Amino acid sequence: MNKKLFALLVTLILWGSGFAGVRAGLRGYSPEHLVALRFAIASLVLVGYAYLTRMRLPQVKDLPAIALGGFLGISTYHLCLAFGQQTVTAGAASLLNASSPIFTALLATAFSGEKLTARGWLGIVISFTGAALISLGEIRGFHFNFGAVLILLAAISQGFYFILQKPLFKKYGAFELATYTIWSGTIALLGFLPDTASVRLASLESTLAIAYLGIFPAAIAYMTWTYTLSQISAAKAASYLYLVPFLAIAIAWIWLQELPSLLSIVGGIITLTGVFLVNLQET
Repeated sequence: MNKKLFALLVTLILWGSGFAGVRAGLRGYSPEHLVALRFAIASLVLVGYAYLTRMRLPQVKDLPAIALGGFLGISTYHLCLAFGQQTVTAGAASLLNASSPIFTALLATAFSGEKLTARGWLGIVISFTGAALISLGEIRGFHFNFGAVLILLAAISQGFYFILQKPLFKKYGAFELATYTIWSGTIALLGFLPDTASVRLASLESTLAIAYLGIFPAAIAYMTWTYTLSQISAAKAASYLYLVPFLAIAIAWIWLQELPSLLSIVGGIITLTGVFLVNLQET
């Protein structure tokens, strides 16, 4: 197995587990406390990695781009995802988040000057139809689930993050860039760190879930994903993310005994069909 494929598989499996991990963590922590603690742990792990590898510091002129990437790809993305998963199941959240490749393709097209084909635009319409069905499938009572909207915002933020990273690969290695991004995103989250009393009151299961999230889907998976992104185009790399929902649903079923509604699953299949059409033009 080559390095690209191995890194991609590790990323998909760990990110697939992240949705169930967030739901488990939310049983004992508020969304903002969960995200801040998760990435504080991830940052500490990466401090150790940076020390052992004698990682260089980024150039001052690149700090704004790195900070923006961390804010969008870490702070904004994960806060929206955690708040959204208060009312959306892990499987449905992963299905909604699978729309991220569409936004990545749109942004890549905008920045590169390329044009989407008619098939690409059709894919976008189909995917948003599927996203609407997921939102309806996750309603509680007779109101639209705003958590689904937050997860779509997370997907948009992730699309911007993927595009922002690509130019920086000319100067930095994949592991360096992943580390800088997580550190910068964590700085923006420091004000949300829980106090010791909150940690003591939380269940051990929730605390262990957050520790898992910080080490594996955050520190390790972001490094393997950034390596993947450094090897292939942003649109093509993002298109592989539509495999994550299937892993997320299976892991959530095993870990939490949780499944999305039938309407959400149908909406997810429609969304993924649209994602496939958008990315079919990427060769």
